[in-house]
Amino acid sequence: MGKRLAIGAGLEFSWLLASVGLMREARGRGVVFTLHHVRPHVAQAFEPNAHLEITPGFLDAALRRLRREGYRFVPLDQVPALLAEPEGAKPFAAFTLDDGYSNNLEHALPVFERHQAPFTVFVAKGFAEGSHSIWWETLAVLLRQAPEIRFDFGHGMERLVLDSPQQQWHAFDRFAAYIHGSDEARAVAAIDLLARENGIEPTDIVRELVMGPGELQWLAAHPLATLGAHTISHRALARLPEAEARIEMQVSADYVEAVTGIRPGTIAYPYGTPAAATAREARIARNLGFTLAVTTQPGLPSARLTGYLPRISLNGFYQKRRYVSALASGIPLKLMGR
Repeated sequence: MGKRLAIGAGLEFSWLLASVGLMREARGRGVVFTLHHVRPHVAQAFEPNAHLEITPGFLDAALRRLRREGYRFVPLDQVPALLAEPEGAKPFAAFTLDDGYSNNLEHALPVFERHQAPFTVFVAKGFAEGSHSIWWETLAVLLRQAPEIRFDFGHGMERLVLDSPQQQWHAFDRFAAYIHGSDEARAVAAIDLLARENGIEPTDIVRELVMGPGELQWLAAHPLATLGAHTISHRALARLPEAEARIEMQVSADYVEAVTGIRPGTIAYPYGTPAAATAREARIARNLGFTLAVTTQPGLPSARLTGYLPRISLNGFYQKRRYVSALASGIPLKLMGR
């Protein structure tokens, strides 16, 4: 909570600076936004993935605000060419959505249509086929429903009581650390087994949340939509052997091409952090023919980074129109020394 308050205060300060015309040089040529879920909010006491969810109303307000501030909405694959334009061109905004959630089709598409805003959805083959679980979604259901669980984090079986949101949050953080600090496939398999022992089928959650091949094919035919690759299993590529990382990336592109008839030129690295996506993954992406790769590392695109782009998150914790202005201004990044 303290971190969220600090970020919120930073966004308020950045908006104030931008509103009076200060630090205009921070804005850069444009911005690439990243989103995940777009759906009406259903409030719950324990919402570990709330940062990955914005409402359709906020997306609409964000697009209205950006348009009013002079941004042109562009497809992601046009960003490198736009970065090469002369100084003084209108700033651009590109929109990307990770993981291929069904609400991108149901709730996000009508908003993008209303504003004629192109967007890219990054597809993980294992999610679209229902063959791989989404561990953070599984945990949200499991920790919300089970009164207690038993799990071995590597030091023997432990009992975790889940009577309060605080206990649920503590458990979620422990599982996340366990996943990122051990063999990810084995860790996720262990969580899936725990969920099944508690009457929850992880792949049912995926099939409920994620677009299947038919929906992806329909979406790919829409003039505003483009599909990109997002690996098979959504594991952190930098922690995989190079050959396995390459397979994850290539097969994901093969899948999108098989479903839509169009080979994707873009890829989003799972998690997208510096620890999950390194120079090695950028090299593999180039060798596989991807012309553009995106991370979740906060930043504005520049001509120096056309093959390895940072993005700005439209975060569920900060759904205020003025925060969109603050984020697009680049001022928060300058204040952080980026």
